[in-house]
Amino acid sequence: MSLFPDHLADRFRRFKFRHFVSNQDHYETLAEHGQSPDVMVVSCCDSRVDPETIFSAMPGELFVVRNVANLVPPYETSGKYHGVSAALEFAALNLRVKHIVVMGHSGCGGVRACVDHDATKQTDAEFIRNWMSMLDESCDRLRAQQPPLTAPQLRSALEHEAVKTSLANLRTFPCIQILESKGRIALHGTYFDIATGTLEVLNPATGTYVPV
Repeated sequence: MSLFPDHLADRFRRFKFRHFVSNQDHYETLAEHGQSPDVMVVSCCDSRVDPETIFSAMPGELFVVRNVANLVPPYETSGKYHGVSAALEFAALNLRVKHIVVMGHSGCGGVRACVDHDATKQTDAEFIRNWMSMLDESCDRLRAQQPPLTAPQLRSALEHEAVKTSLANLRTFPCIQILESKGRIALHGTYFDIATGTLEVLNPATGTYVPV
């Protein structure tokens, strides 16, 4: 039997005594009354991009779903397991969040795999290959641009396009269509640059990103 990592046990103790104890009343309230966040964030599972840290959020303030390349799949009911779709449905219909934020980021490994095919070409990478195929159309369109984009430019452009793809796919869900049309939910696209700490917000009218 493998032992639980010592450094994680140490970090938990640090959390318990430095954070939990001083905020115990808040945790007890969450435990008794449940969560009621008004924001859902769809973010990448990249360990360098943590929504709670970036938005200085306390427990209970953000409902976060993280996956490879912060992608939302289009609405469909075939198959059996739909983790992102289930979380989206729960956030919209049960938690009744007022905002859904899709957050892309620089240096995304999933996007790099889509562009370079260094991961998706592996015979045992069926899950990544299928998942990242959601960006194939955008990738092909960017590759066809003239003058041609350099590899770093292509990856950055596709990271920004991935956010737009997720927003478009969000709007294929009937519950999102209804709630957005009634003004009860708003969709937002953002992009976080790891090296500079810059957060850009997508302007839906122009399709461009503007720094916060």
